[in-house]
Amino acid sequence: MSSGQGAITRQKEIYIRGAAGKSSLIPFDYGSLEEKARKKMGRRGFDYVKTGAGREMTTDHNRSALDKVQIVPKMLRDVSSRSTEIDLLGSRIPAPFLLAPIGVLDLARKRGDLLSARAANQAEIPMIFSNQASAPMETCAAVMPKAPKWMQLYWSKSNDLVKSLIERAENSGCEALVITLDTTLLGWRLRDLNNAYLPFLEGRGIAQYTSDPVFNELLNSFKEEGQKPEIGLRTPITLYQLAKNYPGSTMRNLFSSRPLRSVRLFTAIYSQTALTWEHIQQALEWTDLPVILKGILDSEDALRAKSIGVKGLIVSNHGGRQVDGAVSSLNALRNIRQACGRDFLILMDSGIRGGQDAFKAIASGADAVCIGRPYAYALALAGQRGVEELLKNYQAELELTMALSGCRNINEVKSASVISKSNV
Repeated sequence: MSSGQGAITRQKEIYIRGAAGKSSLIPFDYGSLEEKARKKMGRRGFDYVKTGAGREMTTDHNRSALDKVQIVPKMLRDVSSRSTEIDLLGSRIPAPFLLAPIGVLDLARKRGDLLSARAANQAEIPMIFSNQASAPMETCAAVMPKAPKWMQLYWSKSNDLVKSLIERAENSGCEALVITLDTTLLGWRLRDLNNAYLPFLEGRGIAQYTSDPVFNELLNSFKEEGQKPEIGLRTPITLYQLAKNYPGSTMRNLFSSRPLRSVRLFTAIYSQTALTWEHIQQALEWTDLPVILKGILDSEDALRAKSIGVKGLIVSNHGGRQVDGAVSSLNALRNIRQACGRDFLILMDSGIRGGQDAFKAIASGADAVCIGRPYAYALALAGQRGVEELLKNYQAELELTMALSGCRNINEVKSASVISKSNV
């Protein structure tokens, strides 16, 4: 659906199916999509995906900033031929969308990472593999021959492990390394705290680690320190889930100390709280992959990243999950684009809920946008086909918004007229 009549074809397909009594696999509006996913996923899994930090003000800021942008359509343009295609790091992709890295996608659906990778491949759009996936990067890369693959990196306390993860990304055919900066510590997420639930303790979302040779070498010499965990009524359930989620036989894992020791090693080395610009310089030396920094919200940080050779940014507040009351991604985007100029790659995530949001973000300075929670919910409802439908719908809405606003391609969207009711 990259050009011509793609959006019209998509509309016709939906209406013809409706005339035959066949409904779509997922709702078209985000509110219904989220509500149906809530019922499907169960409280703890849904809350983990849904939660923002604190009172979730940042999540609200992301939406309110987009809602306050108004598109100024231009008339009497020939929009009979349209294209949503863009060039992204040397790859031609059919629409300016990427699947954002979402940890523990199997909370939405079993084998969620693999199903999402297949959907991205079908749509031929990039997927950023999560550092906290429940499937190794190699497994997902193998099902994406038609689409670009990027790899997210949380910088571990072990530099040897970081190097190993980067090498695996290179060997898997990944085209970019996305270093996430804003999660050196977990935000104060009230939904998860109320549930007293962290999925990693059940062995979920640690497949990049348990499949890594350096991690397993570290595990062999790992000595546990600190306070022993409390034992309670739920302990046997947690241990069973851990044995079930850990690679290998569930029965064998139940009688092995390795799964529990792996979780404890993961929690001990998961993230480097001393992360600085020197670490980014190290990454630039360790890999020839384009390095993208995710989590930049400040213009000075953006300019420094550009000056040291970083190839691009993802302007993001982690979907509101880290700092309660942080600036919206959209408002940060405007300032960063102005500071960095038009020739520097800048993507945006946090708050994108449809094609018209993508139009607003691109008109405000983004080259493309990353989709987060919506595709997790589509995955929960209909698996791979749900994610495929969501991407078709977003691309169709973007194309129609372009045409009805007088834009034939994404370059024209970048210069489209938008106004904002406020700077909040």
